[in-house]
Amino acid sequence: MRKMMIAGNWKMHNDNAQAQQLANQIKIKTTAETNVEIVVCPTFTALSVVNDILKGSHVILGAQNMFWEAQGAYTGEISASMLKSCGVRYVILGHSERRQYFGETDETVNKRLRAVLENGLKAIVCVGETLEEREAGRAREVIDRQINGAFAGIDAAAFSAIVVAYEPVWAIGTGKTASPEQAQEIHAHLRQRIEERYGADTASALRILYGGSVKPANARELLSQPDLDGALVGGACLKAETFVPIIQTAGELSA
Repeated sequence: MRKMMIAGNWKMHNDNAQAQQLANQIKIKTTAETNVEIVVCPTFTALSVVNDILKGSHVILGAQNMFWEAQGAYTGEISASMLKSCGVRYVILGHSERRQYFGETDETVNKRLRAVLENGLKAIVCVGETLEEREAGRAREVIDRQINGAFAGIDAAAFSAIVVAYEPVWAIGTGKTASPEQAQEIHAHLRQRIEERYGADTASALRILYGGSVKPANARELLSQPDLDGALVGGACLKAETFVPIIQTAGELSA
């Protein structure tokens, strides 16, 4: 059985003091949630202080991005060794905001993924279509292109360190949410594509998260879908009172 994951993407929020406070609240309030893998992804500047808070707990530290080179003249970038030195274990790759604002492509997601895997880290690889692409009936086509690009040259064994997150771009930060049926349809399609390429065992073990305006009010209905293995949470993860109930819902569904 796939273990539920609830990951919080803090995006560009929380200075170090705010990050410490939030991380501590999450840690304290989720001590009983052992059926769920909990990941928090602060900004780079807060990674070390959040790591100090989370030590000894079962909440895992993640980062929001990573460059593919080990070191060099890459102003503003961050390497695997830098993240590992802060206690990071997961890295979000290919988020739609990285694609939209910073020019990331399927090819650069693949380069980052290779670097993550080579350095013993784990990846949360994001895919998802825009509203225009969905309305044009191209959602599956876009998803196929993104997974083909992201996983080019990646073998089945690597998937033990990979999580996929389906994030319809039109549902991120908009308050709109894919219906449970819409989310399940794409998650099932993703799993089928992975099965065709890597086999049934790899596909059945792969965790696929949903992201896009997930909140306590809709978490149960979404997470009850058979191919939804958790959530990558944005806005609702910035307060313990909205993030923790999502984790607790996942825990109840996993019991």
